[in-house]
Amino acid sequence: MYKHILFATDLADEGKSTGRKARQLADTFTADLSIIHVIEPIPAYGYMGITDIASPHIDEAKEAIAKFAEEFNVTPDHTHVKIGPTKTEILAAAEGLGADLIVLGSHGTHGLSLLLGSTANAVLHGAKCDVLTVRFQ
Repeated sequence: MYKHILFATDLADEGKSTGRKARQLADTFTADLSIIHVIEPIPAYGYMGITDIASPHIDEAKEAIAKFAEEFNVTPDHTHVKIGPTKTEILAAAEGLGADLIVLGSHGTHGLSLLLGSTANAVLHGAKCDVLTVRFQ
């Protein structure tokens, strides 16, 4: 049924139960599993100089996503760290990878997601493929 599953994560420990479900689904359907983490630009700076500002965060995210990849048996070439609006980057990655299912937690517990609304809701309404939201446990 599914051939490529995209697991979107904020890399918090709470999201690991979502990662386990994504892995189980990938195993059940013998599907590829990719992981994406998106770093939101800092509003005061926008995209100007974002690489310099975000560089330490990018390095930290790459290290953290590598640990997630190891835990969920995902090859390094199926891990993605992007900079931009979370919804936009997740949807673009899903389309670019040919993902037919996006799996993500039902709410963010960190950063701007608390102030700006639900990433899961935005992805759900913008996706061209199936979306599974998993309640954090």
